[in-house]
Amino acid sequence: MADQPTTEGARTVLVTGGNRGIGRAIAEAFVAAGDNVVVTSRSGDEGPDGAFTVQADVTDSASVDTAFKQIEAKFGPVEVVVANAGVTKDTLLLRMKEADFQDVVDTNLTGAFRVVQRATKGFMRLKKGRIVLISSVVGFVGAPGQVNYASSKAGLVGMARAITRELGTRGVTANVVAPGYIDTAMTDALSDEVKAEYLSMIPAGRFGRPDEVAEAVRWVASDAAAYISGAVIPVDGGLVMGH
Repeated sequence: MADQPTTEGARTVLVTGGNRGIGRAIAEAFVAAGDNVVVTSRSGDEGPDGAFTVQADVTDSASVDTAFKQIEAKFGPVEVVVANAGVTKDTLLLRMKEADFQDVVDTNLTGAFRVVQRATKGFMRLKKGRIVLISSVVGFVGAPGQVNYASSKAGLVGMARAITRELGTRGVTANVVAPGYIDTAMTDALSDEVKAEYLSMIPAGRFGRPDEVAEAVRWVASDAAAYISGAVIPVDGGLVMGH
């Protein structure tokens, strides 16, 4: 017999790439809300306390399916899926190899498709579900050396809106959260000059915090946001101001 959820009334929430950075903060927010949280990690590194970690590679459909079977055996069907797993392989367009483009798109965009498609099987049985796709402001404003990354993140918007048209009558919502410049290991590695340049473009005058992204994700996946679907929610201090 499958294990039952450990928290009464808790939902089963899957966060891909939830072992570090923004994904980890998202997982922590759902744990704090009392949900049964599962994170996938390609490396197998553990997610935050209170979350169940499953090793999975979103570029491999069989790996994704195996992860879902583990989750379903422990907690039942996934009710909220947050497609957060992503990679970068930055280089200027003329130097970018086709494999660099394909690898980033396969993880960031096609990887999200694999996870969402598998989760939708459970949504159809439950007649409800929440999909949150983690994009980036780079998908809307672009950035030098990130043709692959920007393309993959922009594609998530079309995915969410097509899903909304297709599954909106089934109690399923699909939204995009687009972080701007957030305080993470990636921004910590930037030079002071580059940080100052980025800050000059942000009306709020500061970088965001991972927990601010996490709270936006948690809210849009909640019952309070049941009538919101196909939306893009920027968490960027006013940098992009919507899409």
